[in-house]
Amino acid sequence: MPDQVSDDVTIEFLSANDSGVLVGLVKQVYGDSYDADWVYQPDEIARRIAEGELVSTVGRDSDGTAIGHMALMVEQGVASVVHAGVAVVTTAARGHHLFTRMKHFGAEWAKSAGYFGIFSEATAAHPYSQKANVDLGAAETGFLLGWIPPSVTNNAAEGRVAHRESAALFYLKTNDGPDRPMYAPARHRDVINGIIAATGIHGHLAIAPPHTPVPERSDVVVHEKEDHNLGVITVITPGADIVDVLTRTRDRLVTEHGRDAVYVDFPLELPTTEVVLDACDEDLRFGFAGVFPNQHVAGDVLRLQSLHEVEIHAQDIATASPHGEALLAYVIADLERTHANG
Repeated sequence: MPDQVSDDVTIEFLSANDSGVLVGLVKQVYGDSYDADWVYQPDEIARRIAEGELVSTVGRDSDGTAIGHMALMVEQGVASVVHAGVAVVTTAARGHHLFTRMKHFGAEWAKSAGYFGIFSEATAAHPYSQKANVDLGAAETGFLLGWIPPSVTNNAAEGRVAHRESAALFYLKTNDGPDRPMYAPARHRDVINGIIAATGIHGHLAIAPPHTPVPERSDVVVHEKEDHNLGVITVITPGADIVDVLTRTRDRLVTEHGRDAVYVDFPLELPTTEVVLDACDEDLRFGFAGVFPNQHVAGDVLRLQSLHEVEIHAQDIATASPHGEALLAYVIADLERTHANG
């Protein structure tokens, strides 16, 4: 690997036959610590590319050496947006705006393919990838505190004692989508309205109609991410029993399964989300995390979060814009509020 990267860098799509290139880049930057097993499996990477689940962008130096990667993932159940991830840039390539160029390349593809936008997570351990998102026109939609397990090591954040790190959520708009109502609880209405304005997410805040019926029982789906040691509860239908359901589910995930963090997603397109969350505002022990898509429900979700014996190192959480700085302060304060009330 050369010590310096030339200005003659080529950005191209990665073919299924070159799936080993991604494995090599991940190992070079993360070793064996990356928190998704499939990035170490050439056959699985090739399958995803061949079947259209993965659109991989790679940056190559003038001699053909791969020096960076960024993936767009077409997730089952999420039809209008794509999910960017597996952003890997070698040490020698840093400072050359390679990530920005790769994501711009991917964004042009997403635009031509008709997707409304690109959601992504960026590590909050350093500002580099966040700044690249901001430079492209993306804006923060939230912060997942404690999302990244301490086993993940990235040579861009060397010298830090291992602990659970946080992730910044971003949205990059690529096309106009149909306007649609979104229903937010009173507590988080202003911050969600700010996120919609900053990102251009297709939709507008609406007020739930009077006497919106609320089902007696909630319907939820639970997904556990073993590689992150956390759980995500998707609320398909918010019901009158939501506090009991979420409390029992969280306690089970934490005490029986030993999860470090639990996140819960409420569909913003359902007026019952607003009604139910307003009704249980003081009793629900989950703090605001952000706005994000979820493969189990249509549209975007309000994501809340609860951490179990996870120390948040606020001084180690970087931001890349005034909007992100203000949003992070809101997220941390709201989590502290739920802990104080608990």
